[in-house]
Amino acid sequence: MGKPSIEFIKLERPEKALHLCELAADFHEHGQRVLLTVNGDNQGVTLDRFLWTWRKGAFVPHCFDNGAVDCSDEPVVIVNEERNSNGARILIMGKPCSVGFLRQFDRVIDFAETYEDDLLQASRRRFAQYREAGFDPRMR
Repeated sequence: MGKPSIEFIKLERPEKALHLCELAADFHEHGQRVLLTVNGDNQGVTLDRFLWTWRKGAFVPHCFDNGAVDCSDEPVVIVNEERNSNGARILIMGKPCSVGFLRQFDRVIDFAETYEDDLLQASRRRFAQYREAGFDPRMR
């Protein structure tokens, strides 16, 4: 099991979906496989649609892995559970994952959602948890 580099991106407004799309597009353009985590099927379907329309002219080949389709060949995969169906080395967490799951990635991106106190406290707890697990999380 490895030790990924973990970065937090500060969100001052609830724009996580936009950041998920921008980051996925950027990593894809650099030839990286990406896994995006979301909370549930509704967010998965919404993000799946948003990835087609979020920026005019942007094309990010992707798949929402809801268990019914094979997404193993897709460069960008959306999941709502801890399953790395495309062998990605980059994890972008729309939904937080367990420390054990993070260890299979080279790079992990999390979000510090500062616009809501409960979310900010949760991201601070994750930052501390990553440190306790021996990672070296940083703010981006």
